[in-house]
Amino acid sequence: MSKNRFVEIEGKRFLWRDLVKLRREQRQASANAPQPVLFPLIDDRRPPAERTAAGRYQEPTLFAHPNGRDDQ
Repeated sequence: MSKNRFVEIEGKRFLWRDLVKLRREQRQASANAPQPVLFPLIDDRRPPAERTAAGRYQEPTLFAHPNGRDDQ
């Protein structure tokens, strides 16, 4: 069976090679499109030791008061 050079879509004939070229251009354009931001980036105001998982493991603050006070 030989390869078809044309594709019929909705009664119109298209050259297969042109369709492949257009699709490649579409994929390239979508790959280069900028991604929208999901949420604004807010500065991390935690102490340096709490910014990473390793720091939180080395210096746990489970019983520390969030304002730095130990009274209840």
